[in-house]
Amino acid sequence: MTGNWSLYPWAPAIMLFSCMSIFAIDVTAQKYVADKYGLDIHTTTVENMITKSAPPATAAQTAVPRTDEENNSEYCMAEKIAFAQQFAAFSILEAGIIWHSVFIGLNFGVAGEEWSTLYIVLMFHQAFEGLGIGARLSMIPMPKKYRTWLPWACIVGYGFTTPISMAIGLGVRTTYNSGGYEAKLVAGVFDAISAGILVYNGLVELLARDFIFEPQFKSNSRLAFMMGCVFLGAMVMCIIGAWA
Repeated sequence: MTGNWSLYPWAPAIMLFSCMSIFAIDVTAQKYVADKYGLDIHTTTVENMITKSAPPATAAQTAVPRTDEENNSEYCMAEKIAFAQQFAAFSILEAGIIWHSVFIGLNFGVAGEEWSTLYIVLMFHQAFEGLGIGARLSMIPMPKKYRTWLPWACIVGYGFTTPISMAIGLGVRTTYNSGGYEAKLVAGVFDAISAGILVYNGLVELLARDFIFEPQFKSNSRLAFMMGCVFLGAMVMCIIGAWA
């Protein structure tokens, strides 16, 4: 890079800006859900454990039995809250992956002699990202009105982004120069933005949520297996990156 782009490491700066922007969006979304449903977003897991482990009420304190209608209403409200919180986090994750996949498809569509190498990298890259998106999507409690179409829309959004970008790349391969200054600049900026989104989601929404705030943490064997899978996945991605 030349000019002002060479005077400062803009890639990590853009990535940090993207990461903090997603943090602000995430906090705003969580606050919106909390205000809408009257929740306390600062309630900790320890407080929840204390509440759950409180001694049972005495005979004089026994509550009036709840009706089926009240129980069903409370269940529906809890489902709505869980869906709103988890789907907001998932949407941020998929947006970062889709954004990144656009440029992967474009570069693959205009590839020359390096096509065979990029094909292997693309196959593993998209497969593991698809597994991650599918696993996270399957854990979201979908209300009935969204259950029949929303998961499919999310799958189509991820599954068709890269092929469409590849088709665009094939269409402009005679005029598009992926090694040109402008192309590298645009791709670099968008890749840095995607990196910030994925770093935030990877550390906060995935690792922190699954390892710190989930009950699986109580089982040493399951925790060791989960950590082993994470480190193995990181190692595989590093190896794939050597050819990317």
